[in-house]
Amino acid sequence: MGDYENKEREEVFSKKVRAGKRTYFFDVKSTRSNDYYITVTESKKRLEDGVFVKHKIFLYKEDFEKFAEGLAETVDYIKAHQEVIEKRYEYNPDGAPQKVDDDFSFEI
Repeated sequence: MGDYENKEREEVFSKKVRAGKRTYFFDVKSTRSNDYYITVTESKKRLEDGVFVKHKIFLYKEDFEKFAEGLAETVDYIKAHQEVIEKRYEYNPDGAPQKVDDDFSFEI
């Protein structure tokens, strides 16, 4: 019981999304009873000291539908009330984000 509780839960799947100055991690993890859940982590480098600041939410499978509905409704509201331009970036080996196209398409 002791060692397992202190370890990070088993990671089943991971998706890394670089978005300009932020990086998002979508991780599927497994509980002790093999139920999956999602962690969404935002990581951003603080300019003043170079430290990465992370914010994390846990999303459990019983909440997936309500979460997706709420997110879709919120995105639809913004799209209906303001022009949304997504800045798309590609990985650049020298470390600087490289802007690609300014178009926005988002579906859940």
